[in-house]
Amino acid sequence: MSKETKTLEERIERIYRMAKGHFGEVRFVGIKKHTKIGWVAKIQFDEFESLVAEGEDATDALKKLRKRLKKIIDRYNMV
Repeated sequence: MSKETKTLEERIERIYRMAKGHFGEVRFVGIKKHTKIGWVAKIQFDEFESLVAEGEDATDALKKLRKRLKKIIDRYNMV
């Protein structure tokens, strides 16, 4: 049997928890369909600039955003 696919809500929740756990305050995490560039996933913080990732579909955009967030957290932890 194939493994279960995560819902968009679960992906957003996971990204939210990662960001909140590392940065503290998170204003929102979400996705939207942009007419010219496709799907955009975004994390908006209270005290930092937002992180944005674009993708072919909503899932792809969220995966790219999570990967980007993970890289930032890993880089921060290396210092």
